[in-house]
Amino acid sequence: MAELDRIIAAARGEVPADLVIRGGRVFDLVTGELVESDVAILGDTIVGVFETGYEGEREIDASGAVLVPGFIDTHLHIESSMVTPFEFDRCVTPRGVTTAICDPHEIANVCGLTGIDYFLEASARTVMDIRVQLSSCVPSTHMETTGARLEAADLIPYRDHPRSIGLAEFMNYPGVIHRDPGAMAKLEAWRGRHIDGHCPLLSGRDLNAYVAAGIRTEHEATSAPEALEKLRKGMRVLIREGSVSKDLKALTGIITERHSPYICFCTDDRNPLDIAEHGHLDYVIRTAIARGASPLATYRAASLSAAEAFGLKDRGLIAPGKRADIAILDSLEGCHARTVICGGVVAEPEAFARREILPPVARHSVKARRVAAEDFRTAGNRAETPVIGILPGKIITEHLTETIEPLDGDKRPDPTRDLVKIGVIERHGVNGNIATGFVRGFGLTRGAIASTVCHDHHNIAVVGVDYVDMALAANRLGEIEGGFVVAAGGEVLAEVALPVAGLMSLDSFETVEAALRKLRAAARGLDVTLEEPFLQLAFLALPVIPHLKITDHGMVDVDRFEVMV
Repeated sequence: MAELDRIIAAARGEVPADLVIRGGRVFDLVTGELVESDVAILGDTIVGVFETGYEGEREIDASGAVLVPGFIDTHLHIESSMVTPFEFDRCVTPRGVTTAICDPHEIANVCGLTGIDYFLEASARTVMDIRVQLSSCVPSTHMETTGARLEAADLIPYRDHPRSIGLAEFMNYPGVIHRDPGAMAKLEAWRGRHIDGHCPLLSGRDLNAYVAAGIRTEHEATSAPEALEKLRKGMRVLIREGSVSKDLKALTGIITERHSPYICFCTDDRNPLDIAEHGHLDYVIRTAIARGASPLATYRAASLSAAEAFGLKDRGLIAPGKRADIAILDSLEGCHARTVICGGVVAEPEAFARREILPPVARHSVKARRVAAEDFRTAGNRAETPVIGILPGKIITEHLTETIEPLDGDKRPDPTRDLVKIGVIERHGVNGNIATGFVRGFGLTRGAIASTVCHDHHNIAVVGVDYVDMALAANRLGEIEGGFVVAAGGEVLAEVALPVAGLMSLDSFETVEAALRKLRAAARGLDVTLEEPFLQLAFLALPVIPHLKITDHGMVDVDRFEVMV
């Protein structure tokens, strides 16, 4: 029979379905009811639900379990999982995530369209459904050096790619408000299509202008008043719970059945340790419910509302005609998946083994010149010094001013006041820039830590109290093709190599997780107090997040949107 004939026949029970799930209760996200039901699947489509007695070529016993629509992560950078899209798929899909809307701007900042092509091709081969937003801000601003630059003309040929789902987070919000020509060209090219947003703390008429430009979704709200203003002005709010940016606690109060049609969840940047120890969107869901959010509002945000926000009309409900994305859970409150189905495929080892794995791209991308200890000296005659103040759990920073007296022409770290040196080294082989400054919040008392994961330009970022160790850690990154290094006493104590663009490992998720545990232990051995020091370090170099940051151009006053002189 023709495909549509078979769908109708299977829905009526005239022919067997490919897969039938029996014995569970389906959570209806329209009425909020839990209904005992079979679910019949033909190919990638749900054909029968809220009925019993279906026959299938394969059957799954879901007795005692709850069936919910597969979860949709509405904004993330897969590169931040530090593994390839294929290992990310194998790690996260069994937790119930069946759709991931990714922005590959991390790799695009290193190698441009080559990185976007890699993600588009990989997305067609994974078990989960990966949709790619086209990176809108490569680079994110004019105040950093990147390995590539993407203008509207570069992206327009990808606009109708079947795996593309719009223009990714528009981080250059000053460029929107003040009508920068490059920003305007991209907004015009995607007018009427989905444009994702990024506008931390923006409000009032400036927010009106940003939304009026056609930007529909946004994940940077860090307080309920900020989120509610964005909701009132027509934006879908994506509540983020990443490894550094943890906004769920502040925003749990708005996860209500009234607001839930306009709220989604995202992880943005979540590392392998957090995924292994706590979970992914499954963690967000059970944490929200534990904090008092209603299960109906929470599961709507995780699937139906997310599908509606991004125009994915084929998913978000367990209903006839919808894509067969289903998570079979222990309970609504526990949110631990027993079995996950993606587009009718059971996410089991055999399904992952059948995938075609693409060869890696952007190898040998760390082209920084070797540095010496003296490169980290900070000259200056004025004792008053700008200092980046870390706020744990946030990527927003404080703009502090501290008195640091120059000694022999150098302002030196002072671990007794938690003032450590930070340096950013251009690593794309463009200009050899090095900038230095100060940061408070690491707790570091000796040694150094360094990384090529440095949003969004992904130059080398290094913090330390010893210049020799800072140089050792930075130079070691060039030798291992990027990643993370911890050094002290003139020795490398721990490292994780990320040879794919200096961002992703070629090893399995489990191998990377084990290596990161050793790395974290080494950092704590230097008295680092941050739970996630490496991604926190990465965000200190992102000049689109208030208030004070650093790039290879120098210290950046984000509020003024200028490099400090």
